[in-house]
Amino acid sequence: MHDIAAAPADSQNEARWGELDRLRRTSPMCDAVLDEVRGRHIRSGDHWLVDFASCNYLGFDCDPEIIAAIEPAVRRWGTHPSWSRLIGSPRLYIDIEERLAGLLGVEDTLLLPTATLIHASVIPILAGQGHVFVEASAHRTVYDGCQSARGRGATLHRFRADRPAELDALLAGIPPGSPVLVCLDGVNSMSGNIPDLPTLAAICRGRNATLYVDDTHGFGVVGERGAADACPYGSRGNSVVRHTGESYDGIVLVGGFSKAYSSLLAFLALPTRLKNRLKVDAAPYLYSGPSPTASLATALAGLEVNERRGDAIRADLYRKTVRVLDHIRELDLPTLNTDRLPIVEIPLGNAEDIDAVALYLWEKGIYVTLAAYPLVPHDRVGFRAQITALNSDEDIDRLNNALTGLSHCFALGSGR
Repeated sequence: MHDIAAAPADSQNEARWGELDRLRRTSPMCDAVLDEVRGRHIRSGDHWLVDFASCNYLGFDCDPEIIAAIEPAVRRWGTHPSWSRLIGSPRLYIDIEERLAGLLGVEDTLLLPTATLIHASVIPILAGQGHVFVEASAHRTVYDGCQSARGRGATLHRFRADRPAELDALLAGIPPGSPVLVCLDGVNSMSGNIPDLPTLAAICRGRNATLYVDDTHGFGVVGERGAADACPYGSRGNSVVRHTGESYDGIVLVGGFSKAYSSLLAFLALPTRLKNRLKVDAAPYLYSGPSPTASLATALAGLEVNERRGDAIRADLYRKTVRVLDHIRELDLPTLNTDRLPIVEIPLGNAEDIDAVALYLWEKGIYVTLAAYPLVPHDRVGFRAQITALNSDEDIDRLNNALTGLSHCFALGSGR
C-alpha cells in the first residue's frame, strides 16, 4: 500500500498559511479538543475556561424548552431523513419556512443545510455570466462563492461598503442587460458592525443590481426597531434588513440558524419565483443530505421561544455586551466594534504577540477566537470575544479582569 502524499503547495501558499498552521500546532487556543461543556464553561483536558468563542448568542443551545423538542421529533422522523430536498422534505421544513417568512416579513424562504453551501451554489447562479461585486471585508465563504462565480464566467470586482459612491460609479460602468450581483455581510462577523444598508440598497436598485446580504451573525440578534424596544438591538431578531428599515425589494438575504438559534440550518429570504428556480438549479437542494432532525426540531422550537422570550433575552445580551465595551473604553483599548453588538474584536499592536496573548488568556481561563493571519490582514491580527446570553455576570467580570491584565502586559493595536 502506498502512502497518500499531502497535496502539493506552492511557496506563496506555504508562506501565506504557514503562520496559521504553526499556531494550530502550538497554541492551546487553536484547534483545541474540548472534553466537557457546562453552559459557557468548557474543559480541555484538566483546564476549565469561560467560553467567549461561542456564537450561540441567545443561549438556545442549552435552553431546556428547546432541548425537549428533540426527542418527540426524532421518534417521529428518525435521526436523519436521508432524502435530498428535491426528493422529499419532512413537514418540519415547510413549517419552519412558513413561520420564518412571517418573522422576516418576506415573500418566501428556502431552507438549506448551511450558509457555506448556499454561498457556493447560489452566488454563481445569481451572477450567471454577468458581474459579481464582493465587499472587501465580506466573510471568506461569501468570497469563495464569488470566486466560484468567476470560475463559471462572471467578472469579479471588489468594493468597500464605506465608499458607496465608488460602488455606484463601478455599477454605472456595467453594460445594460448584464446580470449584476453585489455581495456583502450584514452584521460583520469580525467587527460586529452594520453597513449602511439603505444607501447600498438604493444604489443597487438604481443600477438594477441584486443585493446579496449574508446576515448569519445578525439574524436572531438584531431586528426591527420601534419606540417600545427593550434595547437598541430592536425587537424580534428578524435580521439586519428589518433593523435598518429596509424592504426586500432587490435584496436576497442569507441567514443561519447555526449562530443565534444553535441549529445546523440556514436559509434564503427571497421571492417565490427565485425559490422555485433554486429548487431545480441549486446543488444543495438537488443533492445534499438534509439537516438532522434535531436541528429542524430545535429551529422550530427556537422560533417559538423567540416569539415569547426573545426580546428579554436580547435585552440581557445587550446589557452584558455593554459591560464589556464600557470596560474596554475605560482601559482605552482599541476595538473595531462601534455598533455595540456582541462581537468584540481587539487587534494587537504587534501581530507576533498572538501566541503570548493566547497563552495569557488561556491561563486566565478565558477562551476566545484568535484572529490570525491570513484569516485577517496583518494589521488586524488579534482576538475576538463573543458575548452570549448564557454568559453570567461573573463570566463578564472574569473577562474584564483578564482584559485589564492584558492591557498591562501587551501593546494593543489602533483598531483601524
